[in-house]
Amino acid sequence: MTPRLGNNRRLALLLALFTVAMIGLAYASVPLYSLFCRVTGFGGTTQRAATAPTDIKDRTITIRFDSSVNEGLDWEFWPEQRTMTVKVGEVGETKFHARNRATVPVVGTSTYNVQPDKVGGYFSKIQCFCFTEQLLQPGQTAEFPVQFFVDPAIMDAPENDDVREITLSYTFFRAKDQSKAQLPAAPPPP
Repeated sequence: MTPRLGNNRRLALLLALFTVAMIGLAYASVPLYSLFCRVTGFGGTTQRAATAPTDIKDRTITIRFDSSVNEGLDWEFWPEQRTMTVKVGEVGETKFHARNRATVPVVGTSTYNVQPDKVGGYFSKIQCFCFTEQLLQPGQTAEFPVQFFVDPAIMDAPENDDVREITLSYTFFRAKDQSKAQLPAAPPPP
């Protein structure tokens, strides 16, 4: 084998490996980006918590609640209250409500974020309805509770000293999989 032929084969092998690696990274990019956002709070992604902190600070922050519905979903969606003031570390509780205005059952799912983006890593939810499919029958109204807190670690980040208000925003979308809407409605409990 000539040295040139060996170099060409080596280059072809490296290019093939590079191509396979790039395809693998393309498939892994969405889950990796999602993990990155959950860990860092990047882009206003909130954190999940099993329990609330025991350290409640004197600093208060006003939480604004925002709701919207994507145009492909014929629902009304609104927060029970527009604002709430909580102490840092204190658990806040509120509810959102949705009503199906369509004449057929519809499955919806919601996404969320917080603004400003920089506080996403400090805003934790204990209970949330996001990313969970919600089936509403025609005319049905449902209530979705949310429990959250602002992590006391926000006090250790001087870049957040100016934060006096956080907006928690939810958007409902029509779920891609509507098969649950095709099932017969469950009979009312006795």
